[in-house]
Amino acid sequence: MHQFSAQYSTLSAIVLNDFIKHAYGFKQLTCRLLAKNVSDTYLLEDEESKYILKIYRHNYRPFDEIKGEAELLNILKDSGVSVSYPLKDLSGNEIQQFDAAEGIRYGILFTYASGEVVTIPDDDQLCIIGRTIAAMHDITSTCQLQYERPVYDVYSTLEKPLELVAGRFAGLPDQYAFLQDISAKVIKKLKQFDTSGFSYGYCHYDLLPKNFHFDDDNRITFFDFDWAGKGFLMNDLMTFRVQLAFLIHYQMMTTEEADRCFAVLIAAYREKRHVSDVELQIIPYLGVMFFMYGFRFYEENFDDFSIAFLTPRFIKDRVELIKKWGDWYCDFDD
Repeated sequence: MHQFSAQYSTLSAIVLNDFIKHAYGFKQLTCRLLAKNVSDTYLLEDEESKYILKIYRHNYRPFDEIKGEAELLNILKDSGVSVSYPLKDLSGNEIQQFDAAEGIRYGILFTYASGEVVTIPDDDQLCIIGRTIAAMHDITSTCQLQYERPVYDVYSTLEKPLELVAGRFAGLPDQYAFLQDISAKVIKKLKQFDTSGFSYGYCHYDLLPKNFHFDDDNRITFFDFDWAGKGFLMNDLMTFRVQLAFLIHYQMMTTEEADRCFAVLIAAYREKRHVSDVELQIIPYLGVMFFMYGFRFYEENFDDFSIAFLTPRFIKDRVELIKKWGDWYCDFDD
């Protein structure tokens, strides 16, 4: 009987446990699947520590991009920024290869980010987030990776998404027309800024609370740099602003409180790193680009990730949020 290839297999936690024990020299170790996502995440524990094993989906990231992620994390760790970083095995390798049913899958064993997600940070935590982002930007604005990451620009976050998702909106012509219109307005607005002096470099591009932990002593650790790429560094402040917009949208926070929280974070950021008022003015338009890139990401990973939620109902809700975002923060010329 012909054996079919798999599209997306799940590697055995038991076999991975044995592999990691031998490769890294652990004596006692347990391993369990923590989450199936664009990549699979496993939690490994011994008597003293926890670790995260991330297994990238086959053909999800080019090998050089994965090496670039590891390279960036090592630079940040060596510079004193608190991040979850790759561990080396006994042979000095950071990236493992697994011959899965669908083809080669790569994996990295990361240090564990102690603590837990804080969805609505208090003022002390907002200050810590702002200062830590500033410290990260001091590094990512000057370093140059040997292995490059994606670039976030008008093409990758507006033009390409509109092209890719057109079929998904076949029954939602009004929503697609709105996305076309607001994307055109953003492109026009960006041309009005002199961005030559804006901070540029490697941004995390997904600094929502799900990607950093606070421990019991309010120490923060950033993790999940899967979307890290080159772009305006204001993208990282923008993604936190987006989180506040989610909280407003789902009636977990008032607009006034969201504005106040963001002001606290920006003030803390400015304690460590300069950012001009003009740079902050670009954040609303970067936010539209972020939402549009999200649609691109969902479409490109539909079969193995977003098939469970990328429904007409979800699309309508997300477009409604983008409309609100535009009304709240964007100043388009009529």
